[in-house]
Amino acid sequence: MNQGKRGAPRVARWLVAALAFFGATGLPAAAATDQVTAQEDRIAELERTVAILADELERTRRELVVPEDQPLSSQFGLGPAASKIYDLGRGLSVGGYGEGYYRNLVGDEGGEKNRADLLRMVLYTGYKFTDSILFNSEIEFEHATTGSTKSSSGGSVSVEFAYLDFLLRDWANLRAGLVLVPMGFLNEMHEPITYFGVNRPEIESQIIPSTWRENGVGILGTLYEQVDYQAFVINGFNARGFDSGGLRGGRQKGNRVLAEHLAFVARLDWTPIQQLLVGGSVYHGNSGQNQDVSVSGTSVAIPDTPTTVWEIHAQYEDHGLHLRSLFTMAEIGDSGDLTAALGPVGGTGELAAGEAVAGEMLGVYGEVAYDLMPLLFPGSEKTLEPFFRYSYYDTQRNVPSGFSSDKSKEIEVYTLGFSFQPIPRVVIKADYRNRVAKSGGLPDEFNLGVGFVF
Repeated sequence: MNQGKRGAPRVARWLVAALAFFGATGLPAAAATDQVTAQEDRIAELERTVAILADELERTRRELVVPEDQPLSSQFGLGPAASKIYDLGRGLSVGGYGEGYYRNLVGDEGGEKNRADLLRMVLYTGYKFTDSILFNSEIEFEHATTGSTKSSSGGSVSVEFAYLDFLLRDWANLRAGLVLVPMGFLNEMHEPITYFGVNRPEIESQIIPSTWRENGVGILGTLYEQVDYQAFVINGFNARGFDSGGLRGGRQKGNRVLAEHLAFVARLDWTPIQQLLVGGSVYHGNSGQNQDVSVSGTSVAIPDTPTTVWEIHAQYEDHGLHLRSLFTMAEIGDSGDLTAALGPVGGTGELAAGEAVAGEMLGVYGEVAYDLMPLLFPGSEKTLEPFFRYSYYDTQRNVPSGFSSDKSKEIEVYTLGFSFQPIPRVVIKADYRNRVAKSGGLPDEFNLGVGFVF
């Protein structure tokens, strides 16, 4: 643009000289001057048009997507890529992540096979309407295809979250839609660069049924620059999905949910210093959804099933050291009546003979990691973090009277591995998992994985 502006007077001078020559040979001087003026006007108009087009192109580039050289950061508890929309001025935002793995079973495979899987491919799309109103969503493709193959059943396509945010104040904002339940470390922040190991910690899958999302509305914000909070009213679980392995089957996932029973969930995180995070969350609500089901012509009532899940967590990160721990419990009221309603005799048959929904479930894990790269290559943006994680969980901690706990559901897991990030948005992982059940055998696993965010 500047070169064009400097060149315009030079062109005009050439035209003046040329027209003066023609004027000396018979072209009137006034006509020559008029032609020079007209040419200068056309050049000025062209410059204005080019400037308008350049401004429009820059605006479109800014509003279409956040520039890729901008570092990603977590906001409102979401993963870095899921938070891109919050850094956008206006318009459309696109991001995502993906992960895949190879699993090799070691020892007694128990009929299982080694597997390789494109586990997830996720697209984040959002739109910022104004500085204070935005839409954000996650669409997940699992296991590469929805069609079945000779090797396995088909995968799925799901909306993991889709909500509207109304950003009012730092300390008070509104969110409504299909929301991630704010519990634990990974239910909201589950991108592969945000946790160690090829697999997510078992506790945040079996007890906290990640990824757990429901329809709801709530508030969130930051108090005193150190305390982050969230509080939501959401639809409750559907107790017909509970079993001896946990609560995962009770998630309704926003799909024409039963909303006879609502639930409340709240979370609080405190960052007293930059390196330390401590917090907790609690969920409570009935899960029966006022259901009466017909079994051989007889009406069977699903009990109210009051359900409480709570957890406390802590994390410390400083100079390459990473420490993280989480403890959680689930308490299911009416578990005896629920087991009877879902059992094979006089019930719906959704539980196997002898299987029971426990009144209590418990899980805990702790992990430690350290980044070796600053010691090996100071100043490098790469990371190399060996880690160790211990997990213990029991989804049959306290079963109803007349049933025996299934000790195959009481499991310890020892995981040793590493994560290598050649750049901040790409991770390569490997780990060895030693799994020990109180009863029965479980094979150990060697896992390789890759993941990325954008």
